[in-house]
Amino acid sequence: MKRVVLLIGFILMSGVLMAQSFEISALQDSYKGTIGDLIKAPIRFKNNSEKPITLILRKVDTQIGGTQKNYFCIDGNCLDHRTEDYILKIEPGQTIQNFSVALEAGLVEGYSEVRYLVYNKSNVSESTRIDLNFVVEGKPEKSNIYQSRFITLYDVYPNPIIDHANIDYKLHDDRVKTKIVVHNLLGNALSEYELPFSETSVKIKAEQLSSGIYFYTLYIENEGVITRKLIVKK
Repeated sequence: MKRVVLLIGFILMSGVLMAQSFEISALQDSYKGTIGDLIKAPIRFKNNSEKPITLILRKVDTQIGGTQKNYFCIDGNCLDHRTEDYILKIEPGQTIQNFSVALEAGLVEGYSEVRYLVYNKSNVSESTRIDLNFVVEGKPEKSNIYQSRFITLYDVYPNPIIDHANIDYKLHDDRVKTKIVVHNLLGNALSEYELPFSETSVKIKAEQLSSGIYFYTLYIENEGVITRKLIVKK
């Protein structure tokens, strides 16, 4: 089986970088996805001073593939990939926890690098460099988890998920109604996705889900036929 897309992220010198007035932390060592995914790398910013500060996060060197794009994202929403700077205003003692940078992995395997410079707008000598390395590899082979005369269903990928997951399928009868329902450990339905005959894949969104264990169930004519685990990791 081919390996998944691997995003290897690191901040220079250590996992936590200190400057006189701000701290950057919580960037994990690695993130997993597949070709075509939007892979997010969370970054935390903390104001250690007693005054408000304004930080500038700037793309300073980008070496990515022609089908790839990289983004600044806040509250799960990503800006236009052509945005080169992002401004963060942070109150004394405040920590920004809803920010991330992201790579749209594209369609081709390969190696990519993105570099950012973070500096204090009022004191440019307070600066930190962030380097991100991306190794993009092929999609894993599809794993058939359910097959009948009505539908063939493949396993969800990626799993665990950060932003969204995909479930591939193939309907064999256009008269049959099928859907995927995501529910929590208590069995409460959280989201529902119809499986149109004209499509072959459905995207499971994790925006409204906190980190934890969930389940997804395939329904054929409103009868659940198979349930599998779904892990959300943010």
